Amino acid sequence: MLPFLQSVVQSYLEGVGWGLEQLREAREELKEVSRALGKAGVESSRNAEGVKALEMMREVSVNHCQLLAAVSNLPRLYSVQSMVSETERLVESRRLLEAHARLMELECWQDDILWQLHGAGAPGTAGTALSTQDEELVRNYFSGVGKLVEALGKELWAVVGSGLALARQNPTPFVSAVRIVEREEALDQAMLEERGGAGGHSRPLPSGRPRCWRERFFQVLEEAVSARFRSVSYLHTRGPGLAGHLSALQHGIMGDLATVRHLLDHCVPPHYNLTRAYLRACHRCLQSHLGQVSGWELESGEIFAVLNWVLHIYNSSDMMGHPDLMVEMESEELGPLISQECLEQLQNKYVHSVRKSVSEWMHKALEVELTDWQRDQEPDTDHEGFYLTSLPTIITQMLEENARVALMVSESLRDQTIQMGLYEMENLLNRFREALVEFGKEHRRDQSTNQNKFYLHYLLASISNCIILKTSTESLQQQLSSRSASRFSRTPPGPLAALDRAVRRACRLVMDQLLLELQPFLQGLLSRSWLAQGDVMVTLKLCGVLERHFELYSRVRPPCRQRLQEECQWLTVVEYVRVLMQKRLVCRNAEERRQLAQRMALDAQHLRDLFQGLVEVEGSVSEVNPMALLPVLADFIRLKDPSMLTLEVSGLVAKYPDISDEHVSVLLDVRGDVSRDVRGTVLDLLEQSTPPLPAGYRPIFSDILVPTPSMPFCLPTAKCA
Repeated sequence: MLPFLQSVVQSYLEGVGWGLEQLREAREELKEVSRALGKAGVESSRNAEGVKALEMMREVSVNHCQLLAAVSNLPRLYSVQSMVSETERLVESRRLLEAHARLMELECWQDDILWQLHGAGAPGTAGTALSTQDEELVRNYFSGVGKLVEALGKELWAVVGSGLALARQNPTPFVSAVRIVEREEALDQAMLEERGGAGGHSRPLPSGRPRCWRERFFQVLEEAVSARFRSVSYLHTRGPGLAGHLSALQHGIMGDLATVRHLLDHCVPPHYNLTRAYLRACHRCLQSHLGQVSGWELESGEIFAVLNWVLHIYNSSDMMGHPDLMVEMESEELGPLISQECLEQLQNKYVHSVRKSVSEWMHKALEVELTDWQRDQEPDTDHEGFYLTSLPTIITQMLEENARVALMVSESLRDQTIQMGLYEMENLLNRFREALVEFGKEHRRDQSTNQNKFYLHYLLASISNCIILKTSTESLQQQLSSRSASRFSRTPPGPLAALDRAVRRACRLVMDQLLLELQPFLQGLLSRSWLAQGDVMVTLKLCGVLERHFELYSRVRPPCRQRLQEECQWLTVVEYVRVLMQKRLVCRNAEERRQLAQRMALDAQHLRDLFQGLVEVEGSVSEVNPMALLPVLADFIRLKDPSMLTLEVSGLVAKYPDISDEHVSVLLDVRGDVSRDVRGTVLDLLEQSTPPLPAGYRPIFSDILVPTPSMPFCLPTAKCA
């Protein structure tokens, strides 16, 4: 163990000794270096005066280099003005390639002189900054060069702008312009690359560089396209002129594109993609132009021309969808010609304009209709013999034509136009119904003078008109797409409901006229004189009125013809029973009850024969049978045993559940043989048995009001009170 420790200590001591020796050697070397640096400082101080002398020599050398550059460039400087003048003549004569060659030579001289004056040309020198005054002097001397650049550019862009015309005549100037553009683009690129990789001794970019004439080439091309649209004004394209203008645009653009594809495209390098660039330029200019056109105050025909051109013609195979153009660019790359917002605004303006026109035409058509009602002749008839006027034809053709035209643009516009037409139809029918009411009032006022002999005929024609309009309305509603309802925030139009209201009003007026004509004959029925005379002429005259009305009803289109026939039967029975309820005739004995029942049954038979014969002629069977009421009432009066009235009333209530105790009381009064007890029993039974009206049952007694009995005059005694 001890020898090992001795060995370790010995190694440590040897290492310390070696380190101390190295430190002594380093100290000696540092002393030697310090002495050498001191000597170098002394020598440097001695040479300071020599460096000042070299500075003066450097200035002399720079001046010498500048003078040498000036002397060597004197021939060029003397010839600058003559070259500028000669280049100006070349530009004016459109010898563009020669002019550009001279211009490049002049620019090269200018750049070389400026660079040499900087001092970079002197061997072994770093160059000095050129004073602003000297640089300004050189640029003023070469000021004609800048003007030449502007003049050449002006001529160059004039050639590019008229490239389409030159291509058809002499494309040489256009080819020269493209070559110059490519030269300039190459110079720009070379100078940028030289400045980017030349280090500290790179030349500065000359003034006006880079010129980017290739980019300017495409700008001029687009400006040339835009020039076709800038001259167009609103006044030049009013009315049919707008459609003609758009057609001229179509042919002009397609002709220009053909020239570009077949001629100009061969005059430029392939990487220009000139046809594609021209397509984009046309599209952008059309976007701007149509945006301007859309802002004009356009009529419906003009808006249709724009929408049809934008949505169909522009993307069709006749324009941008042409197979040769599709090879160059897909229409989706160009984007929409007008924005969706602008498209919706145009469609709304179109619908608004059409609505205004439709409203005016409907107003005029209604005025013509009202004038026709005053004619002293029957209404016109169609090929089936039905009455009609010009109103439904005008309205139907107008709405269908508007829908057809709108569909040429889009389904959406067709739906909007139909919805608008249905709203206007509803408004028209409301005014039509009001006109019918006024027509009826006027007829009643002038009835004494009998001015309008064809009042009923025109009412029937109005009903037929409504049926035609209903068919047209249903046809328009069927054309609406399933998505149209969700696109309209307003309440959906209700022309069918308005039609039904108008038909109901016209039918009511027809029935009012029938009642007016029946009234004189109804007054002669169910009276004591009528019963005593036994004359059936009154009934026959009444049947004559009904027959004439039925004959006129045959001029009405189904189903309203059947409706009028049913209403006619209903009105006849109701008014007949109403006369009975007036108690003009109260039987005194059984013989009078027999005679009254017999006459009522006979009248019922006459009416039944009349109606059945007329309905059979029309080829339809009415579901309503009000005529069955008269024989029932006749049997009620004919009944010999008053004690059986309770049973008879039960049967009457079962058939006609809307009959009231007032009606039954009047019938008992007409019989004239009902005791107080029997009357009380019958009325009590009636009060206890009031069945609900069955489904589909049309009340008849509800239309028959029982006259209020007049109170007998009496003195106000205590008993009466």
